Amino acid sequence: MGDTMMAALHGELEPFAWSRPEVAECDAYSLFHTRSSAMTWLADAAPDAYPGLWGMNDAGQDSAADIRRGVTRRLWFQVSLEGSAEDDRALPIQPFLSCIGDVAARLGALDLHALQLLVPVHSRVATGRPDAGLRAVGELIGAAGWFGDTAPQSARRVKVTMDTGQDPAVVSAAPGIPPWMRRWKQSVFLCDPAPAEEAGDAAEGLWPHLADHLWTGPGRHRTTLCGTLREWSLDGLGWLAAFAAEAAWQNGVRTPLRLTVRAL
Repeated sequence: MGDTMMAALHGELEPFAWSRPEVAECDAYSLFHTRSSAMTWLADAAPDAYPGLWGMNDAGQDSAADIRRGVTRRLWFQVSLEGSAEDDRALPIQPFLSCIGDVAARLGALDLHALQLLVPVHSRVATGRPDAGLRAVGELIGAAGWFGDTAPQSARRVKVTMDTGQDPAVVSAAPGIPPWMRRWKQSVFLCDPAPAEEAGDAAEGLWPHLADHLWTGPGRHRTTLCGTLREWSLDGLGWLAAFAAEAAWQNGVRTPLRLTVRAL
């Protein structure tokens, strides 16, 4: 399974009239490679180069033929984390999704309905430092200030499903995740009890799902949270996904996590 991190964007993508995804320099792969390199997030094999956060694996845009066959996905991106993901730092999900947002903005007008993300929680390294967990979540709480002045209409009620596939790890972790989220003073994601009609799997109806061989799939053991996300954007989703991954780790999850966030 390795340390693969993958994101799939489901919804609608209306290409710009001038967009040319059939040209190598203009497709999702090349644009993501260029953007993450420019931001020094891409690992470079050159000697003495900046280490970066991830190595490029693959990326793509689903075709009109795929969409006619019922595919709900529009874009997908896959990377491998570089270096050790120590538990005193949040996983680099927010820069990953920020970079994806920049690429999507080049390709067309995106109406995002749901995000599915493979988070390599198992790749984290326990440092043994007593304040490691506080450092990681403190990094996220500090970053929450970026969303302080967002327009009220940017907020969206969302459903968040965490799935550990054939591993039941998330089932035992589930009771502790909502109270862990609520203990931190932040207003980016306000977690509340899910009404019965909202408690189902956020991944239902999305196609294709993340490939089973990349994690412990197919999906089986899961928990679902609901709440209000202050900004329905890939930036906001990146923060939420990193926060949810941290909650899972702090409550004992040590296996790849499929995280699905759907707008309600």
